[in-house]
Amino acid sequence: MVALGSSTTAGSGDRAGDKSYPAVLEAELRRRLPGAEIKVINKGVGGQSAYDMLLRMEADVVAEKPAVVIWQTAITEAIRDIGEEKLAKILRKGIGISRAAGIDMILMDLPWLPREGRYPHYDDYRAVMRKTAQEQGVALFPRYAMMKGWSSSRQFTPEELVGMDGLHLVDAGYRCMALRLADGIVAGVGTIKIETAGGRAKPTN
Repeated sequence: MVALGSSTTAGSGDRAGDKSYPAVLEAELRRRLPGAEIKVINKGVGGQSAYDMLLRMEADVVAEKPAVVIWQTAITEAIRDIGEEKLAKILRKGIGISRAAGIDMILMDLPWLPREGRYPHYDDYRAVMRKTAQEQGVALFPRYAMMKGWSSSRQFTPEELVGMDGLHLVDAGYRCMALRLADGIVAGVGTIKIETAGGRAKPTN
C-alpha cells in the first residue's frame, strides 16, 4: 500500500517522529490481519499540490506495485483557489493512472479546519472531490466529517486535533485517522489480495 500526499501524509505536526498516519495504519493493519505481509509506504511530501503529486505518481505509486493507494490531496488547491475544474481534471488523471496499473485508490477528503472560514471556497473543493470520486467509482475517506464530529462531540479539543498553525494534525488526530482508515480497509477490501508470509496471496475477507 502507498500513502501519497502532502504534509498530512508526511507527518507534519507529529511530535514523536513515528506517529504519522501511514506508520500507525501499517501497525494497525498488521495487528488486524495476522499472517499477511503489510507494508504502507509513506510518499508524503510537505507543501505539494495535487499536480505535483500527479507528476510523481508513476515513480512513487505505480513503480511500487501496491494493491491500494491512498491519495491525500487538494488542501493546497482549496487554500489557493486554483480552480475547481482544474482540480477535477488532475484528480481524474491520477485516478486513471492508478486504474490502468490495476491499483485501487482511496481519495482522502479535505480536513476539517477550526478556521476554514478564511477560505471562502473550501466547501466547493470538497464537493469537487466528492463528485469526482463518485463519477470515477473510487472510495472517498470522509476525513472532514470525521474530524468535525470529533470536535463537536468534545472528544478532543480543536488543539488536540489540529496544531497551532491551524492546518496540520497532531499525534491524536493522526492516530484516530489511521484507525478509521484501518476500519474501512479491513471491512471493504475483500477482493484485494495481500501477500502472506508464505508467498501466496489470500483475500482479506
